[in-house]
Amino acid sequence: MWKILLVNIFLTAAAVWIHYEALHLMADRLVHVTHRRRIHLLMSVFGALGAHLLEVGLYGLAFYLLVQSGEMGDLIGSANNSFGDCLYFSISNYTSLGMGDIQPSGQLRFVAGLEALTGLVLITWTASFLFLEMQKIWNRSNR
Repeated sequence: MWKILLVNIFLTAAAVWIHYEALHLMADRLVHVTHRRRIHLLMSVFGALGAHLLEVGLYGLAFYLLVQSGEMGDLIGSANNSFGDCLYFSISNYTSLGMGDIQPSGQLRFVAGLEALTGLVLITWTASFLFLEMQKIWNRSNR
């Protein structure tokens, strides 16, 4: 059980770090790159989506490695345990879309549960960030 706990701690910390760095980079650099409001917003949205995709990829890779090790559980259902299946499962889990055609078994259930919670927090963080970016854009347009 302690192995899966360490895996969860590492994955959550890495996802939060990636997200922080991406949002920090955008907040610091984006204003200097462009003064056009629409391009600024577009770059903010795509930057945030890029961060989410990196985080999903991190979890997808972790699922793949954990499934291949054979110690932590398996993905059951319409999965053949390929990297693509692990990535698909990760994105549906991260976004809280839900578990439909692929479900985790064994200790992978704990990773899946924490990924869903982490995804919820990071998606909410992105929404807050984009709201603040929109406020900056609207304030600039009123000058």
